[in-house]
Amino acid sequence: MPRIALYAGSFDPVTNGHLDVVRHAVALADKLVLAIGVHPGKAPLFSADERLAMLQDICGPLAKAAKCELACVTFSGLVIEEAKRLGATILVRGLRDSTDFDYEMQMAGMNETMAPGVQTVFLPASPAVRPITATLVRQIAAMGGDVSAFVPASVAAQLKTKFKK
Repeated sequence: MPRIALYAGSFDPVTNGHLDVVRHAVALADKLVLAIGVHPGKAPLFSADERLAMLQDICGPLAKAAKCELACVTFSGLVIEEAKRLGATILVRGLRDSTDFDYEMQMAGMNETMAPGVQTVFLPASPAVRPITATLVRQIAAMGGDVSAFVPASVAAQLKTKFKK
């Protein structure tokens, strides 16, 4: 039975922190599903299609090098329901700090109650990417700052285009 892992997030935009998690996650599973949460009440900077393309372009080579199948999808419900729908037995979560840990532990407990067969795996962020958040990247880019240290080059270029004045 193949090990299917699900890594969910908004990925708006894809950051080097996300890539750090993906680099580790592809070693844990036979298939990694990157799932973009789409919520009607939120107005993302990048469309779901743009984010899917970013994930495929940037994460595809990482998965291929690890001999891990990669799929990128969108979903609008609970992450745990999406995991069950996809047959995932692993939920991948990245941790930057103790705030992330406290929140993610609560979520892991709730998810385990709803789906005992799905195990949450926490992956600690590498020191170089710990401070990176997509929110901060968007804010820096919106104010004309250089985000090249925080995102892949292709994403930096897309952000520059989005915020051209």
